[in-house]
Amino acid sequence: MLLGPIMLDCAGMALTAEDRDLLRHPAVGGVILFARNYTDPAQLAALTAEIAALRDPPLLIAVDQEGGRVQRFRDGLTRLPAAGQFGAMYAADPTIAGQICEAAGWLMATELRALGVDFSFAPVLDLNRGISQVIGDRGFSAHPAAVTALALAWQRGVQRAGMIAVGKHFPGHGGVAADSHTELPTDSRSLAAIEQDDLEPFRQLIANGLTAVMPAHVIYSQIDAQPAGFSIIWLQRILRERLGFQGVIFSDDLNMAAAAAGGDHVERAQAALLAGCDMLLICNNRPAAIRIVDALAVTSAPLTSQRLSALRGAPAAMNWAQLPENSDWQRARQWLAQLDSTHLETC
Repeated sequence: MLLGPIMLDCAGMALTAEDRDLLRHPAVGGVILFARNYTDPAQLAALTAEIAALRDPPLLIAVDQEGGRVQRFRDGLTRLPAAGQFGAMYAADPTIAGQICEAAGWLMATELRALGVDFSFAPVLDLNRGISQVIGDRGFSAHPAAVTALALAWQRGVQRAGMIAVGKHFPGHGGVAADSHTELPTDSRSLAAIEQDDLEPFRQLIANGLTAVMPAHVIYSQIDAQPAGFSIIWLQRILRERLGFQGVIFSDDLNMAAAAAGGDHVERAQAALLAGCDMLLICNNRPAAIRIVDALAVTSAPLTSQRLSALRGAPAAMNWAQLPENSDWQRARQWLAQLDSTHLETC
């Protein structure tokens, strides 16, 4: 069975009968996990094993494990700093910042792979201009060169651990104040201005093997009247053709308020696929997820399935019990411990 184009969530720390039935549907290709799905490493390993056993090939398993305020799995795993901490360090010492950022990416990916998670939706490539609170210190820096250098370091780290990187939120969410979770932002800048600054990290990571991209639910009014995630101009003409991206395009969550620009939930899914998304996220709305799955009721096209298969994590180099004895794991944790612990945000 090929992987389907829908990625959805589950309710708790183990699968329900409804979860199992829905996840076996041919239109489903993956599961995104949240903090409510986690208590400790042993429980997470059991949950991911349960999900993997449902299908052959197994469903993809993902999470938002950026660090800082967006780290879904915390207790028992290494607490990761917000990306902005690496940016502050970069301003003082770019070399050391890059080394520690790469170590953090490796550490995050190594821990998740040991527990059965395929990938994290990271790194954030949005420029932190001080405009968008929803981005804020999730972004490495306001400067494209710093974002690019640190994101490349993060990508090297996760790839070394057998995980792919997902760059978000294309072409950049940092130029608008509105939060697309709750309203539809509009960015009125020209394409030239966006290309000069915001697109540079995407351009450089794509040139260095970026596997997946997530577009923003933001309207860039001088380029298209549709949000980027529903825009043929952004996803096909600019991302695919101009930037040469051949990897997976995820939609951002179709349950976010800004996604209502695409119509009802089924219409949003159809519009995102038509625009060029390969896999659609629908989170925290089980009735809507069921409607989308029933409406699509198809597996992905062969090319899309080939792209999706590249998202699967490599076999874990170590199991969870082996990590504390590993010198690279110890060294990475020591480096992160050097950062100011007051910046590590808590739940």
